[in-house]
Amino acid sequence: MTVKDILDAIQSSDSTAADFAALPLPESYRAITVHKDETEMFAGLETRDKDPRKSIHLDEVPLPELGPGEALVAVMASSVNYNSVWTSIFEPLSTFGFLERYGRTNELAKRHDLPYHIIGSDLAGVVLRTGPGVNAWRPGDEVVAHCLSVELESSDGHNDTMLDPEQRIWGFETNFGGLAEIALVKSNQLMPKPAHLSWEEAAAPGLVNSTAYRQLVSRNGAGMKQGDNVLIWGASGGLGSYATQFALAGGATPICVVSSPQKADICRSMGAEAIIDRNAEGYKFWKDEQTQDPKEWKRFGKRIRELTGGEDIDIVFEHPGRETFGASVFVTRKGGTITTCASTSGYMHEYDNRYLWMSLKRIIGSHFANYREAWEANRLIAKGKIHPTLSKVYSLEDTGQAAYDVHRNLHQGKVGVLCMAPEEGLGVRDEEMRAQHIDAINRFRNI
Repeated sequence: MTVKDILDAIQSSDSTAADFAALPLPESYRAITVHKDETEMFAGLETRDKDPRKSIHLDEVPLPELGPGEALVAVMASSVNYNSVWTSIFEPLSTFGFLERYGRTNELAKRHDLPYHIIGSDLAGVVLRTGPGVNAWRPGDEVVAHCLSVELESSDGHNDTMLDPEQRIWGFETNFGGLAEIALVKSNQLMPKPAHLSWEEAAAPGLVNSTAYRQLVSRNGAGMKQGDNVLIWGASGGLGSYATQFALAGGATPICVVSSPQKADICRSMGAEAIIDRNAEGYKFWKDEQTQDPKEWKRFGKRIRELTGGEDIDIVFEHPGRETFGASVFVTRKGGTITTCASTSGYMHEYDNRYLWMSLKRIIGSHFANYREAWEANRLIAKGKIHPTLSKVYSLEDTGQAAYDVHRNLHQGKVGVLCMAPEEGLGVRDEEMRAQHIDAINRFRNI
């Protein structure tokens, strides 16, 4: 049995669930990996100089054992997230430590502790097999997967599964990720593939769309409401492009911060009107490595009020971290909220606490999303309310270049990777709905 036989079944219009269930599984498949014996290969180099093209490999790997509550999925397409970049440059630490710790938790988890790590936290594809206890999904189902892996044996996670002590990000803190021809997931990671999207388009939103939904819309995040002024850093990027769409779709006003006229145009094409080009306007929130400049915070706040008719920010959608956090806290209105889900410019945030405590502002930490939030975010994609921000697609062989481009910020929106799919544009099941939204679907392709 070969991967080609699986692909033939997926591309056949008359394949049934029974046909997929009867397909013999291959003993091995191609996957994007990093190697445990290479974790020191970039030692001494600056982050910027670490090259994912040197650490990312395309290997033939054995098919993992299928356990209870799990599914094997034929991956038609995946995408590159920042966590794939972090894995590939072994920052802020090697992910093999995650795999080792997971492997010690139980007998079945030992599968994940290998000398190679199959990476990737997004997929769109077709269910091949389900393990014992899986009833909601069956072979042949077309799916996407979100990246929350949980055990739920502790009570802690039962109000919000993100609080499960054994919460992990699949393909980053677990093995057998989505940048491969076959992936191993828990069945409660699966969601229906949006019918009007191609495989690569359906694979692109996953991680970032769910993250933005929890951070901005969910009650576990900012709980955005109609009329809110939402400051969105990196508003045309992987996360920010979804936050901008959620703000617009939810009746809020996004104030989009970008770094170039081209990125400003992307925000306008999504429907945003209040845009700040931070490079053109020359904001420098730090005088030097240790000292921030409150005058620049105030200049930034004044510019925001010019765009909002004199109003301050209700919610800040934060992810740059150290470079911007002091300004974010300052410009938020009294009683407002700063939500943070990342620190791409540095983890050690500094802000003037007087502007937080005396103005009763809140800082909320937000990390990925629980199953319900991911499902809601995917439902909005499926209904054509929110659209993929896919700008470019790479072959599985070129995943190293894709990760390099994301690492060096040479991309817009999201970049996709074809895994088992032989070409772009396959997998569309609802052409009529697609035609209604084609301009929005291709928005990031046309830049």
